[in-house]
Parts: sequence; C-alpha cells; structure tokens
Amino acid sequence: MSTQTNTPTTTHLQIPASASTDSSGTVTPASQQSTPLPSAAASTHDTISTGSKDTQSISTTIAAQSTSAKATQPRAEESLAFNKFILYENRLRFYIVASNTSDSRHRIIKIDRTSNDDLVVVEDEAIYSGKQMSAMLKMLEDGNKGCGGLGKARVFFGVAGFIKFTAGWYMILISKRSVVALIGGHYVYHCESTDMIPVAFNHRIDKPTEEQRLMNIFKQVDMSKNFYFSYTYDLTSTLQHNLTRSGLSPARRWNMNDRFAWNHHLLTAAFGTTTAPSTRSHWLVPLIHGHVDQAKLTVLGRVVFITLIARRSRHHAGARYLKRGVNDEGNVANEVETEQIVSETLTTPFYYPANKDTPDGKQGRRPSPNYTSYVQYRGSIPVFWTQEVTSMSPKPPIEIPVMDPFYTAAARHFDDLFRRYGSPIMILNLIKKREPQPRESKLLEEYTQCVRYLNQFLPPEKRMIYRAWDMARAYKEKTQDVISYLEDIAEESIQMTGFFHTGPEPFSHFLQNEFDGEEYPWRSTMSVQNGICRTNCVDCLDRTNAAQFVFGKRALGHQLYALGVVDTPNLAFDSDAVNMLTEMYHDHGDSLALQYTGSALVNRVETYRRMPHWNSHSRDIIENLRRFYANSLLADADKQTAINLFLGVPSEKTGNRAPPQRGNYQKWFKDEHLETAYPLEECEKAVNQFVNTRGDYWIEYYRPLLFTSLGKHFAFSMNSTLKLPGKTARDINMSPFLPHHTHTHHPKLMDGVRRWMGTNPSAGLRTSRIDRVQDQKSKKPHSAAESVPESLPDMVMRLLDPIVEEEDEYQQYVIWVSYSSGLDLTYFQVRRARAGAPRHLK
Repeated sequence: MSTQTNTPTTTHLQIPASASTDSSGTVTPASQQSTPLPSAAASTHDTISTGSKDTQSISTTIAAQSTSAKATQPRAEESLAFNKFILYENRLRFYIVASNTSDSRHRIIKIDRTSNDDLVVVEDEAIYSGKQMSAMLKMLEDGNKGCGGLGKARVFFGVAGFIKFTAGWYMILISKRSVVALIGGHYVYHCESTDMIPVAFNHRIDKPTEEQRLMNIFKQVDMSKNFYFSYTYDLTSTLQHNLTRSGLSPARRWNMNDRFAWNHHLLTAAFGTTTAPSTRSHWLVPLIHGHVDQAKLTVLGRVVFITLIARRSRHHAGARYLKRGVNDEGNVANEVETEQIVSETLTTPFYYPANKDTPDGKQGRRPSPNYTSYVQYRGSIPVFWTQEVTSMSPKPPIEIPVMDPFYTAAARHFDDLFRRYGSPIMILNLIKKREPQPRESKLLEEYTQCVRYLNQFLPPEKRMIYRAWDMARAYKEKTQDVISYLEDIAEESIQMTGFFHTGPEPFSHFLQNEFDGEEYPWRSTMSVQNGICRTNCVDCLDRTNAAQFVFGKRALGHQLYALGVVDTPNLAFDSDAVNMLTEMYHDHGDSLALQYTGSALVNRVETYRRMPHWNSHSRDIIENLRRFYANSLLADADKQTAINLFLGVPSEKTGNRAPPQRGNYQKWFKDEHLETAYPLEECEKAVNQFVNTRGDYWIEYYRPLLFTSLGKHFAFSMNSTLKLPGKTARDINMSPFLPHHTHTHHPKLMDGVRRWMGTNPSAGLRTSRIDRVQDQKSKKPHSAAESVPESLPDMVMRLLDPIVEEEDEYQQYVIWVSYSSGLDLTYFQVRRARAGAPRHLK
C-alpha cells in the first residue's frame, strides 16, 4: 500500500485521553527547525508493507533510507526531537507514531509481531504534518481491518529498549514521567513508571518457569527510581562537552557517552550491534542512573539555577561488597561523575541575540555568558582488592588477592581519565592511615605505590597530584578543622583545573580591581575545565560525599563570582545558599548510597562540621544496621544478579572472556590523551557554532496557546531559597549569602590550655590562604568566614572585663524579678525582657 496526500476529513491527529499519564505538569521542549516538510508520498520506503522481513539494525535501516530520500532527511545535528508517542497495535504489527510537543510534526515506526525470535523494526524517514498523519492512520485502519484495525491507542513517552530472556522479545515503554530540571530550555525527566509488553502476538514460551524467574530478577532493578532522560539534551555528557563537541579531538568527540547510558544493552542488543548509532534514533531514549536535582537561588531579584547531576557508570557496576576495586579493563566500582551547573536565567537558551552588524543584516546569536559548570569524580581504589562477605562481621577484612607489580589495570584506568577529562588529575585519597588492625591502611600503601610507579613515566608537567589524608582520624582527634582543610585542597584543585564558563569575567571585576589598586588578572575569554579531581574513600560514600560537598561549595563561590552575583568566591556557612547546597549534596549522597549499599549516608556534612543533630547518634546506628542487613544476608547477591541481567553482563560460567592484554609497562598512556582536552580557542569556536546551529530547541518551551497555571510550571514551582523553612515573601529582599547566626563554640578546658601553652600550635581552625587574601580584599559582610572558636585566655579576659549596656542590664533585672517573685507581667514586657536575657533563661 502506498501513502497518499489527499486531504483527509480530519485535520488534526487524534490524541487519546490517556495522555494524562504525563506527570510532568509542565510544557515540554522539542526542536522546531525550519526544515522543509516533505510530502508523505516523497518517501520511497513502503512503511505499510506487510511483507517486509528486514532484520537489519535500525541504524542500518536509517542509513539505507537516507540514501534514497536525502532531500527529506534533515541532518543529524538538526533532526527533530519527538517527546510524545502513541502506540497502535493489532495481531500483525505495532505502529508507533512519534510527535513533537505542538503536534505539528510526526514520524511513524512499524514493529513486526509475527516472529517470535527476530525483532523486525522498520522506520519511515518522512516527516508528516498533522493532516498527513491523520490520512496515514485512516489508511492503516482501513487496510488492517482484517486483522483488527489499529486497535486502541496508547500514549507513552519513549522506548527504553528491548529485552529477551528465554524466548521472544519484550518492549520496555516509559509510561509516566516527571520534570526534575531545566537546562538551557531543555527539560530533564525522571522515569516514574515503565511497562514491559511482549512484541510477538503469540508469545510462545518453552520454559515458562525459567522465563518468569528471569523476569522477576530483571524487575528487581526498579526503573521508577533514579533513572533520568532528556529528549533534546545529552544527559550522558557534561555541559562543557555538549557545547564544545565540534571543537574536540576525534578521541574525545562522542555523540553519546555510552559509559553512563544504563540501558545501552537494552538499546543495542536487539539489533545485533554493540555500537551506539542506533541510540541516536528519536524514539529510543538513553537513560542515566544516579541523581538529578535542581533548585533556585534568589539573589535580590536575580534568579540563579543550581543543578546537580550524578551519573553512575554501567561498567563494573553492582553491589557494595561484590564490586570492589578495578577490573581488567580498567573500570572501577562505584564510578560516579558529578556535575554542578550554575546558571543565571536572564534568557532561557544557551545564547543571546547578537548585534545586527552582519552583511546580510540578519539577527545573529552569541553565546550566553550565564552558564558555568564544574565536574568532579569518585570511584573505588583502582587496584585489585576484595572483601569476603561470608562472615557476619559488619566490616569484613580487606584482601588484595592479586599483586600486579606493573599496575596494568590502574594504568588503563588513569589513561581513560586523561582521555575523558585531560590533565591535571588530582587524586584525593581519604582512607585511614593508622589502624589497630590493618584494614584500610593496606589499600593506602598499595595505592600510594601504584601512583608513585605510574607517575615516574609521565612527563613532569603531566604527573598526577596525589593527596593522601586520613579524614576520619583528623575528625576524631579534633586536631584539625576538617572542612577548612578540605577547602584548601578544593581551592588548590579548582585553581589547577579551572571550571567551565561560557563567557568572560564580568567587567565590573576589572573596574573594582582598578579602583582598589590591585593587579589581579581579568579574564576576557570564556573558561574551560581541563582535568579532574578524583576523590575516594573505601566505599566512596560518606567521607567522599562530604569532601565533594566542600569542593562543590568552593566551586559554587567561584561560579557565582564569575557570573557577577557575588563580589568574592568565599561563601559563609549557615547562609541560605550554602544550606540549600548542603541539602542537595545530602540527597545526592543518599541516592548514591542507597543504590550501592541499600542504606542512606551514615556520616553527613554536619558530622564533620561537629554540628550533629540531637538524634544523629541513633540515626547512625539505624543506618549502620540497615547497611549491614542489606549487604550481608544474601541481599547483595540477588541485587548483583539483577544488575548483571539489566546491563547485559554475562555470568562467569557462560561468559567467554578473552584474556586481558598486557599493556606497555612504561608507556602506559597514549600521547594524544595527554594533550589539552579542551583547547580554549577551538572551544570558543565550537560554542559559537553550537548556538547558531543547535539553539532552536528552546522555542517550544514557550507555548502561548496552552492553557495552564504557574503552579504547574516547573520553573515557577522549583525549590528555592525562598521556600526554606521559616521563609516569607519579605525575605526576597534579604541576601542568601548572609549567615543567619554565629555559633559560639566553647572548647573543652584541656583543649584551651594546650593552645594557651603552645603545646599544640596546629590546633584550631585552619584558614585557607586564598580565604585570607580575599577576606582582606572583600569589604562586604557576607564574605565573613565562620567565627573562630574562642580560646581560653580570650574567654577569661572577656569575663574579667565584661561589656555591659545599661538597657541590657535593666532588661535582665526585670526578667530575673519576674521569675523569682512571680510578678504578672504583660506579654510585651516579658517578650521585651527576654530579648536581652541570658540564653539559659529564654
């Protein structure tokens, strides 16, 4: 049957009422390119043919189609994005109609249902209007009456992949979604619910018991928790990579980073290929697993979005005690890439309108200077080590079963980090140094020797910076301020690697430096991040998350300073901005801990700041018991089996693994990986090219014909500093960088005596060198750091020579009299008196 272009009786594509399953509660972006609309008859491929038995992959099908209809096929970079799908079915085949947000462009896919073993997918390359698609559906309805017509329409929001257990294929549909973030006009969705439906109409199963067992194992990976996707934004890559892709070297230029696409096996296995082109199709949706969070920072009328994205790697993934260290390919356990995006929403897209000085007089575009990004990394120690879980010990002993004197697997791991992030690489190792029974210290010695061995073959300027610090001991002995020490390391790392900023530094910084007589360099170009900080402890959870929060806090200060929001990168604790970031990193750490261990974080940021909540001790006990139960009583084994089945990892019994190839013991790296990963000039050209060719996706963010309310709009209802507990509308005029109150910390007697006598000169808070310089430069109240704990001699001198105000003394006298004699004071008198009373009387 061939398609026709006769004017149909209906003028719009009929959408069933089940479309309400979209819980996003907001408009959805899709591209709206000015691509010429082809006629439905222009396609030379017979989409409706019932005799097609094309078993090639969908990527091959698309490639073959593009040769026959080049005039109707837009370029890959400018292809339309579809975010709504309708499924029609009968006994012979599925029909999937893909639509954009405004229902003005459609495409159709056919899936054969007659074969139980082969998956046959045929995709029509033509792009149809609403009228043309209505005519197409009417013809399909008439032509398939003998096998049930088109059946009842079913709305879904993307295909997550295909899976086959013992017989027959299943199609996994995203049936419900919700918006969790907005990046440059691109919506990021959380997968709320999925459906698994058999492809074949007569789904014959020879081993029903085994089929059901494998399906139950597969469903243990809950796809309704912590899986995220976007139709128009590549969530598998960083913001810097997405905007500068065209300016990178071929080794670093990927369209999709399949390392972080957890459904990569589901997208590719059905088509007999392990390559990624099939995932570029508009109806197959890559999913990342991890955490996505976004909140608003309201700064005196200016709105800043803070976005936190954590991407878990699908390589060497699994449960806590069953996946440790590194494998032969150089992939480490619990590998997570965390990206912190800070942007000011003066305009929605990634660009500004440029001046009309072009020869043709058209309005051009220039990159918006309001987007910044900072990336950090966590992963298990890249040596071979295990922990036996046969015993009931809450902390099983650590064993190093394989001693590789050339550290081949670690070499592959660090070479891959150089390829992905460039140099320099800072390694922050937070495991314990001294223990009564050697446990973590074994790994410390092995890891230190590994880095020392690999560094000797690197060029001096490319060597990895190794920082080993016993964070747990520093906290327990109270000889150092853990947070301040980490802030020093964070500042050092950020100064070395930099961060991504799409524009120059605000010109006000140049004027301020000139006014102050300072000779600080002013950055007139965009900024890129070359290099990464790799943080680890044993589990890469509690200590690592606290350290990454400190890095994120320090980076937030620099990002806000680069955007011109603050006049110093130093942000005070106990301010609205830092409190909001703290909660975001708590949720970030809890999500990763639940995925890896089955329990939330045990030690939080407040623990290392020595500000524990009153119930923190009991909470720590509960979380430790929950973690012990989840990891010990066979729960990890079932969880690992489910993850392996989901990711397509063959079992050790059936997998035919090739022996690992030996690398070069001295030249363990590739020279091109040591080159600058993101060259500044090429990246600037790439960003300009991006905003002029890929910037139209945001247009459908605005839908003036859609009747909705602000309460359903994600950007309006997003969490913000104005929604913190105790906030009112009047707080919009308050700076979120001012600390709420100053904590007065009275040290123990012996601690004060030691500091007074000078026996421990290193005690007390450690102030960052950068902090001291910038605190002297800054004259604003919000740049003040936390108060230093009061020493014993200062406390004695303050009590011997108190400063007493007559009014305060009178108010204290009134409250004392009211409490001792039981006088009947009015409400306002008591309230006024208590305002000046000592703390223990309030």
